[in-house]
Amino acid sequence: MDTEAGVPAGTASNYFTNRDDLLPQAGARVYERLQPDEATIARQRAGTRDRETYAVLMRELVGRISDFRTGYLALLELRLEATRRPRLRAVLTEQVRADLEANVAYHEESALPGDATAVQLLYLTLNWLIVEQLTLPDVLSEAERERLVTAAVERLTASLPHSG
Repeated sequence: MDTEAGVPAGTASNYFTNRDDLLPQAGARVYERLQPDEATIARQRAGTRDRETYAVLMRELVGRISDFRTGYLALLELRLEATRRPRLRAVLTEQVRADLEANVAYHEESALPGDATAVQLLYLTLNWLIVEQLTLPDVLSEAERERLVTAAVERLTASLPHSG
């Protein structure tokens, strides 16, 4: 493990006694790295509150997460490992739940179109789109992915008033 990480032999064992200690820390750290930076958040908050802006935000989200390919794939591996490791499952469950709640809260504060259910459905939809893009990138073209993100936003928010 140390060799693959490019650190001196014994480094991991100095910090972690076993995989059950290491994996929850890795899960928490990968999730932190997937969050947008402050400049991105500020730019998003300054945007208009319509469906097109929402679709742009979601396309940017897919792009940002897809650009951190190794991190997102590591998170998928950790999710699979969490089916066998209760501590890791607890850490990831807490991280994902907190992230989803933060997304709903941000959405409501931003007065973007749609409601909490639309946010949750977009979360689930876009996660699988990202998995598809990272694992089987030739299934959908970039243009098709962008069209699908826009369609998901439009369809999930079409009959709903702005939140807030």
